Amino acid sequence: MEIKINPKYPSVTDLRKRAMVKMPKFAFEYLDGGCNEDINLDKNRSDLQKIELIPQYLSKFDKSDMRTELFGKTYDAPFGISPVGLQGLMWPNAPEILAKAAFDHNVPFILSTVTTSSIERVAEITEGKSWFQLYHPTDEKVKVDLLNRAAHAGTDVLVILADVPTFGYRPRDVRNGLAMPPSMSVKNILEVFTKPDWAIQTLIHGQPAFRTMEAYMPKGLNLKKLGEFMDTTFSGRLNEDRIAAIRDQWKGKLVIKGVVSEIDTQKAIDLGIDGIIVSNHGGRQLDAGQSSIVPMTLLAQKYKDQIKIMVDSGLRGGPDIARAMASGADFTFMGRSFMYGVGALGKEGGNHTISLMKREFQQVMEQVCCEKVQDLHKFIAK
Repeated sequence: MEIKINPKYPSVTDLRKRAMVKMPKFAFEYLDGGCNEDINLDKNRSDLQKIELIPQYLSKFDKSDMRTELFGKTYDAPFGISPVGLQGLMWPNAPEILAKAAFDHNVPFILSTVTTSSIERVAEITEGKSWFQLYHPTDEKVKVDLLNRAAHAGTDVLVILADVPTFGYRPRDVRNGLAMPPSMSVKNILEVFTKPDWAIQTLIHGQPAFRTMEAYMPKGLNLKKLGEFMDTTFSGRLNEDRIAAIRDQWKGKLVIKGVVSEIDTQKAIDLGIDGIIVSNHGGRQLDAGQSSIVPMTLLAQKYKDQIKIMVDSGLRGGPDIARAMASGADFTFMGRSFMYGVGALGKEGGNHTISLMKREFQQVMEQVCCEKVQDLHKFIAK
């Protein structure tokens, strides 16, 4: 797809600033913030920025090729869109905007169980080429049905979420009364009145709801009971028996997201998992934890020949993608950057942000004189 970038917003920083203006405060802070004191949120960025590449200017060089093979499919670039919950709350129709852009640009889009579009709708948009992240249900029948729906929709890859065994403590969300839908305090209502684009798009697309989960919700569920239903329906805590049961049912590629230790990586290999996404949930779960790039680098060195090693959390743009790939990642994923794009530019935000990532990443490859993505490790400063 042709790369088109709005010259008013030539960086993710520009998109973030614009999104902050256009989104209600409660929605922007849900997207932008980490947990507790944001220490791990900041560490994700600072540790990535310490990674340096060394250009080889005098080497023979033809051209750079961003195409990257993963699970038997060749994508146009080595990055995809991470699963994000409550996307339609942050910007109306956001998951469908991003799914369509990912499909058009031939990069993966991961749909979250707790976002605001259904498995079937996203499969329709992407012609069955999306990924699906399973937030583990407590009810076995619901789990089996979700997996059957994902398989029937043609889902390429199933991602099991591991890094939310308990909900992160996020002071911003506590102050903002964030729920689904958000608590309409006087402060939040006044905030919505100052964001006319968001309000109009919400009227057009309707109040955000958990579309994938609607089939399992009691009829006539009032807003007060919705949060209680979601809390009792899901258990994010995985174990080997739960994973083995999913492995037995799911015949396609299976990935675990949130693995950060050697112990869990070895268990994933032993259970027949095809890949892991090293992630700390964007710094939203454990403020005392490591950044995502540090364990990813170590795990790639030890296990790269046994399982696909991907990374998420802290990456913002093309240079970060290059840093991660040079550090041993097989693929990368980002969430916030794409949501900033949609928050800033609405329906044009998906195409714009993917185009921006491609251009930035291509420039880094050409600058260091790297022809193939898989060769980026040769350019990292030791």
